[in-house]
Amino acid sequence: MRLAFMGTPDFAVPSLAELIASGHEIVAVYSQPPKPRGRGQKLMPSPVHAFAGTMGLPVFTPASMKASEAIETFRGLEVDAACVVAYGQILKREVLDAPRLGCFNLHGSLLPRWRGAAPIQRAIMAGDRRTGVQIMRMSEGLDEGPILLSEILDIRDDDTAGSLGERMSHTGASLWPRALAAIERGAVEGAPQIGEPTYAKKITPAEARIDWSRPAAEVDAHIRGLSPFPGAWFEAPGDDGPVRIKVLMSRVAPEGRGPAGQVLDGTLRVACADGAIQLLRVQRAGKAAQSAEELLRGFSLPVGTVLPPSSSEPPRGER
Repeated sequence: MRLAFMGTPDFAVPSLAELIASGHEIVAVYSQPPKPRGRGQKLMPSPVHAFAGTMGLPVFTPASMKASEAIETFRGLEVDAACVVAYGQILKREVLDAPRLGCFNLHGSLLPRWRGAAPIQRAIMAGDRRTGVQIMRMSEGLDEGPILLSEILDIRDDDTAGSLGERMSHTGASLWPRALAAIERGAVEGAPQIGEPTYAKKITPAEARIDWSRPAAEVDAHIRGLSPFPGAWFEAPGDDGPVRIKVLMSRVAPEGRGPAGQVLDGTLRVACADGAIQLLRVQRAGKAAQSAEELLRGFSLPVGTVLPPSSSEPPRGER
């Protein structure tokens, strides 16, 4: 088939690789424009853009797919279908109708649960025990189209958004050849989404701060759902004022009691509303990630220290 691919982050790269390996003709790759990164703020291409470049594929990076020029360029490609994976832009009806067979999206949840921008993070943060990847026919509504193909995955107790997203990206990529073969034959209509929708809103900086007054299981889910990015964080007292520390991995401690936010022992076990959380991997601002044990060798957090509470309770996500 003659295809356009639209995607931006690492999550989308395995899908593009699978489509290439399956023998489809990728006539255009669309991705978000390069953004300034690093200390020098040098413009860097997205992961999909970079991968497409190594494969010799033409890449388009319009600032907005709503612009008439971008729409006309897309129409001129005369593709059979467009495969979309975490592209990051809303597609107008003119774009959705341009491919001969339509536009299709790989989404990282079991719709209609967690429609929107951050389904993997929200599923972990909400304590969900399973999730999935689904290919759907795109409509103008936010992730509202009929489902063509699905694969269910368990969410493990030690999953972070990073580890779960990596697993889902490869599982989702493997769905494309089957889905496209059925689409080309006209052998799939898609099943309507059933159930009450919930929405995976974009993660805001304010809700990344850890609220120790919540139950330990919720704090653990909050930390893992935001790892590795943007990273749940807390402030600890330092010699020159508060020091921000990200927590990249944790687990619920088997025991522990004390005022919420109190450091309970020399292994960085912290009390929550009920029980305690064991912090396992952390990162100080401007420093490399390290184990809690390594942090404590060079940073003092005496037993009994009470970490400052969140200034306001972070959103608990849509249930």
